[in-house]
Amino acid sequence: MKTEAYAERVVRQRDDIPGIYGEIDFSIVPERFDSEATVDDERFEKHRDAVGRVFDNPVLMETIRDYTMLGDGVADSYASLIPEHGFRALVDMLDEACERGVEHVDNAPAELVDFIRAMEDTPDWVDMALVEAGARADRVPMAAAVPFAIRGAFLATFLNKYAAMPMTMTGTLSDEAAAKRVFETASFFTATTLPGALARHGKGFQAAAKVRLMHSMVRFHLMSSGHWDVATYGIPIPQVDQMPAGTIGTFLLSAKLLQKGHTEFTQAQKATVELARYRCFLLGLPQDLLGETPQEIVDLLTARHISLREAYDDETCGKLVRGTLDADLFDRSSIRGRVHSWLESGFSRFVLINSFLGGDSERAESMGIGFDARDKAAAGAAGAVVFARSAFYNLGLRVPVVSGWFDTRLNARLAQLLDTYGHADFVTDADKYNLTTA
Repeated sequence: MKTEAYAERVVRQRDDIPGIYGEIDFSIVPERFDSEATVDDERFEKHRDAVGRVFDNPVLMETIRDYTMLGDGVADSYASLIPEHGFRALVDMLDEACERGVEHVDNAPAELVDFIRAMEDTPDWVDMALVEAGARADRVPMAAAVPFAIRGAFLATFLNKYAAMPMTMTGTLSDEAAAKRVFETASFFTATTLPGALARHGKGFQAAAKVRLMHSMVRFHLMSSGHWDVATYGIPIPQVDQMPAGTIGTFLLSAKLLQKGHTEFTQAQKATVELARYRCFLLGLPQDLLGETPQEIVDLLTARHISLREAYDDETCGKLVRGTLDADLFDRSSIRGRVHSWLESGFSRFVLINSFLGGDSERAESMGIGFDARDKAAAGAAGAVVFARSAFYNLGLRVPVVSGWFDTRLNARLAQLLDTYGHADFVTDADKYNLTTA
């Protein structure tokens, strides 16, 4: 499909990083980008006004089109050194650079130096005081809600075959692999809220760097495998596919505010948004994809939704959904473990259906996502637990006499959860790829 020329930064990838993009024909727009979408399409029926607003902004749609074919320049360049150094050496050097400083890495490749320096170069549009306030506040939902909701949010990434294909090809269909990815996702977002985690030598900074390298390694392996279909799927894990994971929370918040007629965030809400924006910056997302106001955030996610051609197939999406639903995330050997698993299963299904499927239980059922009376009871009970825990921490943190104790207890709870999630490797094993799928 021919189109107007991509922005120069997109096409330049072919010359800058030939190991990944050297064979791409940047005169095409991939099938995944729905160039024929119109405001009258049936799939936009429930959100016609929001969709119409974005269609009236062709510059925004061009931006989304460009980022559909744009990877992560500095991380991709570093990942392209796999043939020379091997993937394990690249991971080890990155760990050392994060922990001790890139200047202490013996014979550090220039690509590693550029990668780390880019992450250290905090842009002027980031307010670090707000980021720290947001991290302190975000500890409460990470402690109260995430242990029950993370699987549901993770499942949302599997509902479209174009976006889900990298997960299929990198071997995430087994229960064990699915559980590992769910826990790595929970571990990353939880770790970034701990005190000092997003500082230069914090664990959150290091986790973000490793997530970026993992994504870039996926791009390198898939693009060099000869089995990835660029004309259909574009590039693996483009910038627009990382945007939802980093901004879905602020999108849901923004949508609720706009529905109530509010166009600005409160100071506390600004802190939450700024944390998400900085976390996304560390993950490599550009300012273009990180809205600052409720309307900007909703417009960006809406534009991404419009651009992604609707497609669900059982071979790709269904297997991922069922594999993740069937994975045993928690120890069920005790009564407490079995109760938690029951609560988590019901609540995750509730989150997925209501936040990502528009409350359509029939559609969920057709995808293999059951939500029967037992699941509804679990979701209701889990919701009560989440509410009670959130109120417990929020109230305690506001009372001066005991706020210090609650603060320490909350940090300890997050550390305990990280132990439960296990060690997050953030690596990809090319030997387990399913390279015949695409």
